[in-house]
Formats: sequence, structure tokens, C-alpha cells
Amino acid sequence: MADVARAAGFSKNTVSLALRGSPRVSEATRALIEAAAKRLGYQLNPTVAHLMAELRQTRSQGFQATLALINVNGSRHAFTEHPTLPAYVAGCRQRARELGYALDEFWLHDPALPVERWQSIFRTRNIRGALLVGLMQSNRLPPRFRPLWEEFPALVTGVRTREPALSYACSDHHTLALTAFEKALALGYRRPGLVLDGVIDDLIEGRLTAGFLTAQNRLLPAAERTDPFHDVAAARGDRNRFAKWLHANRSDVIFTLYHEVHDWLRELGMRVPEDVGLIQYEWRDAHPEWAGMDQRNDRVGVAAVDMLVSMIHSNQRGIPDHPRATLIGSQWIDGETAKRTP
Repeated sequence: MADVARAAGFSKNTVSLALRGSPRVSEATRALIEAAAKRLGYQLNPTVAHLMAELRQTRSQGFQATLALINVNGSRHAFTEHPTLPAYVAGCRQRARELGYALDEFWLHDPALPVERWQSIFRTRNIRGALLVGLMQSNRLPPRFRPLWEEFPALVTGVRTREPALSYACSDHHTLALTAFEKALALGYRRPGLVLDGVIDDLIEGRLTAGFLTAQNRLLPAAERTDPFHDVAAARGDRNRFAKWLHANRSDVIFTLYHEVHDWLRELGMRVPEDVGLIQYEWRDAHPEWAGMDQRNDRVGVAAVDMLVSMIHSNQRGIPDHPRATLIGSQWIDGETAKRTP
């Protein structure tokens, strides 16, 4: 490890953190260190790595308190079965463990728990605050839970809530869309298109569409600009809607959140990426062949815990007059569905 540190020009501690994937090290620094390690043929010894992890665990902070990790999704099993939510949960669990907090998990829509029961459980278990994960259909929470948010600090991950307006941590969607557009142009594409469900667009207050349109207006002549396609739900039942949009806009690459768009193109006799490229706005490990933007939702979870713990330490309670936000940047991932970075 000392050789890697000398070659990369960083301290051994920074090298150790980078090779363990610590969020405390920037992506640029991690890339430099990994490149140096590869040149030197350095590999982590799994036995030693495990032992050091155990030692670090014993030195972690002692138990501080308990936080509620609340699944606000319509599905009781979203924390394990949803394609994106487990990453948020993993980040929350990691950071809570590092800071010495336990997590008690709940489902917001549990019919057996009226709000009075929630309040009683929080008081009895000395739960100091709540992390809300999983909003996918609306950014408004059920009104009956307002007494809970007024009594205990609460932090939302993934989206910004409007009723009530709580502090939140989420991906920087607008910058993500700008960056993806710039990347597509750098790869040689000239008529990017956007396929995004209107419900999701509303949920994040149009930030992905706004980023797409902002980049398009800044970077493309009017003749090369395309109209976003928001009728995803309707296109699932009537593929002609998508076909008509594609024919009218002649996009050579499509930004989307849906892997099924690959199937839609195949049904139209189009090849990916030869005829049309595909770029995923939320790249996932389950589809490593795709090109796209890794939102690092695990880091959103980490940031959410940090924000909530800060609120607890400063004795913040109730629905805030001025909600705060932490936005997490995304990272481009090369893949088979788009042209490769030169």
C-alpha cells in the first residue's frame, strides 16, 4: 500500500479509503489511486481486509440512539424488491452503523398503526427521528401523520415533499440531465431524445426534463431539438405512441429511466446502439451493460442520516420553516447501449 501511495501521490490513509470505496474520497482521487494500484499489480488481501474491518468496527462510536427508517412506498416489501430503493436503504444503514445509531424499520401504510400508535412507539423506544424512503407516486405525505412530523425531526430521501415540506437529500437531477446531455454530444450524438413518465417527472418537480431542455436550448440549433416523450404509461399499452414520437423526432440517442425502451426499439426493428443509443438516467448494478448516470443513491442515504443526526444534535423539531436540501452528484458509466468514451 505504501508503494501505491508513493506512485499516486497520496497518503496511505487516503489510498486505504479509496481502495475500500469510502465515500470520503472523491471519484477523481479514487480513479487516480485505482489506476496506480493496477499499474503496480496491487490487490487487497481479503483476509487482512476482513480483519481490519473488524478492528475498525470495534473502534466505531458506541450506541447513541435509535432512528426510524420508514418505508413510505406503497409496497410493504419495497426495501428489498424495488429496483432502486435498496441502495438508499443500504446507505442509511451504513452511515447509521458508523455513527452508532440503531434503525427500527416501519411501513408507513401499515393499517395496524394509527398515528397515535406511531407516536407511542417512538416515545417508548426513544426513537429520536425518522428517515423517510420510497416516495414514488406523490411528494405529499398522508395528512394524518402531521402530528408525528411536528413532534419528531424527519428527513426525506430521493424527492422533496411539498405537504409537508421537509428537509431532504436526493440526487441532483437537473445537473444529472445536463451532464448526460453533454456526454451524449461528446460521444457524437446530435438529436438526443427524452423518454420519461409524466408521474415521475412531476414527482421530482420536472428537474430531469428541465435539465434536458436547458441543455438542448443551450447546445443545439433549433432544427436539431426534440420534444420530450412523457406518455410512457400509455405507450406500454399502445406501442404506436412511442413509434410515432420516435419517427417525428428522429432521435439518435434516448435518455430514459426504463430498460423496457430497449425492447420497444427492438420491436420496431431498430438496433441498439447501432441505430439508436440508450442512456439510463439511473444506472443500476442489475443492468451493467447499459450506459448511463450512476446516481449513487447509497450516498443519498448516507447524506440523509448525516442531516438527520445534525437536526437531532441541534434539537430541531417540527416541520421546518426553511427546509434544507443536500444534492448528490452523479457519475457517468460507459456501457454497451451507447457509443463508448473515446
